[in-house]
Amino acid sequence: MLLAPALTAPDLLDTTLARDGFAVLGADDLPALLGQGAEALVHWLPLWESLPPDRYLKDGGRYRRRRHGSFIVDGERVIQQPHRPHWQPVEYNALHGGIERHFEPLPPALVDDPLWQRFLAMGAARASALKGARPWYVEAHLFRIDTADGIGRPTPEGAHRDGVDLVSVTLIAREGIKGGETRVFAAQGREGLRFTLTQPFATLWLDDERVIHESTPIQPAQPGAVGHRDTLVLTFRAGGFQGPTAT
Repeated sequence: MLLAPALTAPDLLDTTLARDGFAVLGADDLPALLGQGAEALVHWLPLWESLPPDRYLKDGGRYRRRRHGSFIVDGERVIQQPHRPHWQPVEYNALHGGIERHFEPLPPALVDDPLWQRFLAMGAARASALKGARPWYVEAHLFRIDTADGIGRPTPEGAHRDGVDLVSVTLIAREGIKGGETRVFAAQGREGLRFTLTQPFATLWLDDERVIHESTPIQPAQPGAVGHRDTLVLTFRAGGFQGPTAT
């Protein structure tokens, strides 16, 4: 039986994040924060059908596909940055940290969508409410984890922080799988929760300084079938992007 998350009302999102270090918005709440109905985001869904393979998996897996993009968001102003590699220090990603990972860029159909820019500005507003107003260095990741080889690992690095200020994880699709449970732990202490995101556009928000997170492996719901789990992950960081030399 899948455990449902406790949901936060949109008008309590900032308060809950400040109090608990994380919050979950329901499927209809993310579009509502953008001033839209849920159907307004449906046209993004096909973009997950053309993600290139992630060729950097050190466990030898072939279960992850992804695209990546970088932005600076200052208030309502969203500026796409020249395409750059994704980099994390080994302190935050022991498996894949310390190397520049070059992923294919986000598709123009997403980047040029005014709703996408509104989405980034809305997330940056959450970061400013949590940490104080400033420009935010945002990295966006489109992920598909599949079960073509039997098991797919959404977080092969295990329970982790990302080395940023705020993280959002939006479920895009969950098809033909079991597993994929989300786990959130206090970075200092033993408190933790587990639940499963099941509805498209349900979104987990994380104060990366205060909590650690992971998602459990997925398997096909039916023997011999192939399923997948699609997510959109945004990270918001003050002061610059992560890199061998911060920029």
